[in-house]
Amino acid sequence: MRDYPEKTCAEFFAGIGLMRMGLELAGWRISFANDIDEAKWRMYRDQFGEDGEFLLGDIHEIDAAVVPGVVLATASFPCNDLSLAGARKGLDGAHSGAFWGFVEVLERVPRKPPMVLLENVPGFLTSRRGNDFRSALLALNRLGYTVDAFIIDAVHFVPQSRARLFVVGTMTQGDFAVKEAAAFYESECRPAALAHFVFWHGDIRWNLRELPPLPRARQRLEKIIEKFPPESSIWWNRERCDYLLGQMSEKHREKADEMIRSDRISYATAFRRVRFGKSMAELRTDGIAGCLRTPRGGSGRQILVVAGRGSFAARLLSPRECARLMGADDFVINAPFNQALFGFGDAVCVPVIEWIGTNYLNPVWEREFAHGRRSQHANRT
Repeated sequence: MRDYPEKTCAEFFAGIGLMRMGLELAGWRISFANDIDEAKWRMYRDQFGEDGEFLLGDIHEIDAAVVPGVVLATASFPCNDLSLAGARKGLDGAHSGAFWGFVEVLERVPRKPPMVLLENVPGFLTSRRGNDFRSALLALNRLGYTVDAFIIDAVHFVPQSRARLFVVGTMTQGDFAVKEAAAFYESECRPAALAHFVFWHGDIRWNLRELPPLPRARQRLEKIIEKFPPESSIWWNRERCDYLLGQMSEKHREKADEMIRSDRISYATAFRRVRFGKSMAELRTDGIAGCLRTPRGGSGRQILVVAGRGSFAARLLSPRECARLMGADDFVINAPFNQALFGFGDAVCVPVIEWIGTNYLNPVWEREFAHGRRSQHANRT
């Protein structure tokens, strides 16, 4: 059995590197990174430097021999075909189907990592009636991994509503046995839909681990706001602000008017969404930003609203504010405005990854792999 004295990681679909930031905070070292997007690679390089661990290119074309032996492989593969906003082509889609490229790399590497971590949108669980999720987990089973799954919302760490589904695969036997009711599996990180999936899929080799309670975030939207002077060009002109107000339904316009009449300045966010065939602006006033998205066609760009004492102002969230909403407060940002928004909107939340690293990955590594204590059922590498 091989010892793994260092917590080393290969990150696939690395994006701008927020997975790396979170894992490094939990004591992991990135030995290899890969992504196909050159613009994201430039942001990654600006943050971490260019020391040779990043391979730019299509995952389907990676020579597995260049992937070093590591403890952990991560894959934040594209969600385009799994999300409600996409065409729901699932793992057969041109984007989300890149997951199979990750599987192929794991099949070909000289030494399989004893742990893997997948990240994607909650829609992965229900994509094509759950068949995509089942296929992915069975693929990991065939590679020798028992699997666990949980959902964490970034709102526990930052003022952003951003639920994500995580899968951890480990080369250990596990002790899964189907219980009498799906509710047995329910917990803070495993809501009813996921618990039911576990219950009804006893053909999957599970290895569910208990997770500690998630933290209760105290930070609110106003704490991450950049202070731009009123004359800054980032603020929208009056005509554009009035147009935004005019796009609101009666309910949301009442919320905006309440903010304007207040004797204190308050903050909210807004998204434009198509409702009944027309573009509508929907306001969120609970101190939490909506989920950051990639600004394809402009519809995914989140709007900041500042109002009170008879005034109303609006602008797009800035790249620095997006970085703060992802827990990457000091990220080096040299990219153009829209590219920066795209990079952060398509990334993981840093403190969520740090929490998973500290509370899940580290204990498993220490117990199972740091000193060669791998299960006799593990797939030898």
